Amino acid sequence: MSDVMTAGPQALPLTATLYEAARVMRDAGIGDVLVTYAGRLCGMVTDRDIVVRAVADSLDTTLTPLGDVCTADLVTVGPDDDTDTAERLMRERAVRRLPVVDGAHRPVGIVTIGDLALADEGAGPLADISKAPPNM
Repeated sequence: MSDVMTAGPQALPLTATLYEAARVMRDAGIGDVLVTYAGRLCGMVTDRDIVVRAVADSLDTTLTPLGDVCTADLVTVGPDDDTDTAERLMRERAVRRLPVVDGAHRPVGIVTIGDLALADEGAGPLADISKAPPNM
């Protein structure tokens, strides 16, 4: 996994606010932030989570902690897992992103469906989309 993942994923503590996460996403040009407690992965929040679970319910993003809206039931992979494992897990769980964690469950990377498309000979429309810079 370490050859296709994005190392050093953006992570914030469980007590950080949705506003802080949104700023990190904007500044890094990404759509997700990993959520940690004492350095260990405990969840993930996406740009869609912020909109659907917070803004649509009129929650104050400057006060609402990530723990209130993040997805805590995550499937993860390790740095030594292969891309077939990641692809299988994404299909089974219908997810587009998998955190990569070390033996102590600390986040060390993230692998996306786009990363897997690029690793698969970089062919096809998904690979082309994944190569494009993010819309800002």
